[in-house]
Amino acid sequence: QVQLVESGGGLVQAGGSLRLSCAVTGVYISVNAVNWYRQAPGNQRELVATITPYGDINYIDSVKGRFAISRDHVKNTVYLQMNSLKPEDTGVYYCHIMISRRHFWGQGTQVTVSS
Repeated sequence: QVQLVESGGGLVQAGGSLRLSCAVTGVYISVNAVNWYRQAPGNQRELVATITPYGDINYIDSVKGRFAISRDHVKNTVYLQMNSLKPEDTGVYYCHIMISRRHFWGQGTQVTVSS
């Protein structure tokens, strides 16, 4: 059974930092791409960052240079380090894996950036 559990969200002032964690069970992150999505109120969910099994990384343009995705194979956990946070980064952040066309999501963690 695949499960994703996010943690690390919170309230932070603009310019601050947070590190999100996504603990994965039931599947190895070393053989699956893992994605971070976010959803702000009234907006569609958007893809923020991806790390592939080969270590290829992609970011949405608005977070390039500020966010960093990484992983720990021993802990089977993916991280999203978020620096220089802006109010527009506010939203619920979700971890996601797709396996054999099935989508698996975590419960999400709230990130709120105050101005």
